[in-house]
Amino acid sequence: MLHLKLETDPRWVTIVESNIEEILTDHAWCEQKAATNAITIITHNSEYPELVTELLELAKEEIEHFQMVHNIIKERGYTLGRERKDSYVNELYKFMNKGGSRLQSMVDRLLFSAMIEARSCERFKLLSERISDPELSKFYHELMISEAGHYTTFITFARKYGKGIDVDARWKELVEFEGELIKSYGKSETIHG
Repeated sequence: MLHLKLETDPRWVTIVESNIEEILTDHAWCEQKAATNAITIITHNSEYPELVTELLELAKEEIEHFQMVHNIIKERGYTLGRERKDSYVNELYKFMNKGGSRLQSMVDRLLFSAMIEARSCERFKLLSERISDPELSKFYHELMISEAGHYTTFITFARKYGKGIDVDARWKELVEFEGELIKSYGKSETIHG
């Protein structure tokens, strides 16, 4: 379903388990950024009522996830660390078309968002299957399902509104780009790292 070019090496979970506090902090900030991203798409594309309605719900869900991760952090006696830069997302952002029409920009932003959700879903699936912590295994399984839904939302809107744009060809280009990009990641205790 996700059509990712390269799966995460399962050994990444061992890296994650070596510093649970770090992965939780990074994850919390990923959820906050996902909510902000949805609001940004709404801000730039407010003339699409269905998009606005769906992404408002998605933004609320992402903030709820942020709160859920923060609650786990507090329950475990950890502290939410400072916001982390997400090098993966910053590198992925470079692929986006910066000089096209408003419609092309919207489609690219939706596909960019779908890719982030797809990779997060893939990572959450891996965590749910391999992490030794039962609470986090269950938690990441639930979030995997949610991320799959977010992926579907973004890619569906890209196809719906991308009239005159070969959305599937653009998606394939992004999948190829991400497939090369992700080869440099999977070596740190971060969601995308």
